[in-house]
Amino acid sequence: MEKIYGILLSILVAFFAFFLSSYIPIGSVAIAIILGAIVGNLIKLPSKFNSGITFSEKTILALAISLLGINLDFNVLEELGFGTILLIIISLISTIVFTNFLAKKQNFDTKFALILGIGNAVCGSAAIAATKDIVKLDKEKSALAIAIVNLLGTIGLFVLPIIGVLLGLSDVQIGILLGNTLQSVGHAIAAGFGVNETVGQSATIVKMGRILLLTPVILWLIYFVAKKSTTTTETSQKIQVPLFILGFIFFSILASVGILPKKIVEGISWSSEMLLIIAMSAIGLKISFKAIKESGWDAFVLAGYVFKFQIIFSLLMIIILQQ
Repeated sequence: MEKIYGILLSILVAFFAFFLSSYIPIGSVAIAIILGAIVGNLIKLPSKFNSGITFSEKTILALAISLLGINLDFNVLEELGFGTILLIIISLISTIVFTNFLAKKQNFDTKFALILGIGNAVCGSAAIAATKDIVKLDKEKSALAIAIVNLLGTIGLFVLPIIGVLLGLSDVQIGILLGNTLQSVGHAIAAGFGVNETVGQSATIVKMGRILLLTPVILWLIYFVAKKSTTTTETSQKIQVPLFILGFIFFSILASVGILPKKIVEGISWSSEMLLIIAMSAIGLKISFKAIKESGWDAFVLAGYVFKFQIIFSLLMIIILQQ
């Protein structure tokens, strides 16, 4: 029964985050983390809130990630074409590899860099939320990664369409650039349809193609972490797939098969978004500003280099594969 206090507080923060997202263009997930952190650092919460906040950041987050799979329709691959699919896959792999290369060169936290690379390469907040526990990244750095990719996405939302137009790219090519670089679906849709209908549709389809790669990325990451752990400890370790990942795959299959009515799919999608905002609020409530102060600027600089790399690499790939 004591869990109710922390859960209700997380819901309250999430409500305000959802409301403010209509006025602040960084997304309700990032706002939820920021609001939660402000509340958690300004107010010393009684211990009775702890169990509910922990439940929200773990159990509710796991449920949110499972339900997020309903947004993945593998049939979208037919619309992309081989060249665009190849562009998305190569760009994703290159972004993750470049991020880790840069992190090692700068002696930066490799766990944080890996999650930041995945967040930039795949789908921002959702990708980070789905993978942070696999590598055991602490909540402060997870929240920092989410805040950074959302901020970069917001900047890209305004800048990338201008870059595409100045470079003389076609509408479809601008859409591919937006869909292949912007971190969230909301950013890609807003940027694309802000130009015109063709750019918007192209950006949305490419963005969905990137999101479809979240499942194989998660499975690779589980294998990679387990293999690295085995190598480090020199003991055999069974690879375990978390239940929320199985749920994610299950709901993505349901979406692809198309057996559920549209209203139910929309309801599940909306529920996953709300649960994710609640979970991010809880994560924010447990963040210490002091804990992220030391690495905050360095992390932003690293992410900035990665985002620039994504943009330049995507432009080169578009020129090579879309001729």
